[in-house]
Amino acid sequence: MVEMKLVISVPKTGRAYQVTLDESKCRVLIGKKIGDIVPGDPLGFPGYEFEIRGGTDKDGFPMRPDIHGGVRRRVLLSGPPGFHPKRKGERRKKTVRGNTITEDIVQVNVKVIKEGPKPIEELVGATKEKEEGEE
Repeated sequence: MVEMKLVISVPKTGRAYQVTLDESKCRVLIGKKIGDIVPGDPLGFPGYEFEIRGGTDKDGFPMRPDIHGGVRRRVLLSGPPGFHPKRKGERRKKTVRGNTITEDIVQVNVKVIKEGPKPIEELVGATKEKEEGEE
């Protein structure tokens, strides 16, 4: 059974919301790549449009937009995502995931491109009491 977490970033407010998707909604994202625009209707967000920005697989390896396919590769990196150098010019071999969403991806990061009629807080189910309790 495939289950994904969708992390929705709202640039307008600077907030992010996490939603767990069931298998039927996950099928919409399978095969999409970083940078693709996804309609929010099949995901339960009518009127919204999202841009896929990245994600991580089941073992925590980040997706990179410059590696094609849904494979895991060991590549020489000099910057993020996947490696944050401590010194100038530092490079390291790191394992990262390709830019295509597969069944192994457990978290997908998206950014709101177009907003729908209802506010996203209402669709996600976030309330003021819940948000204040988390802080």
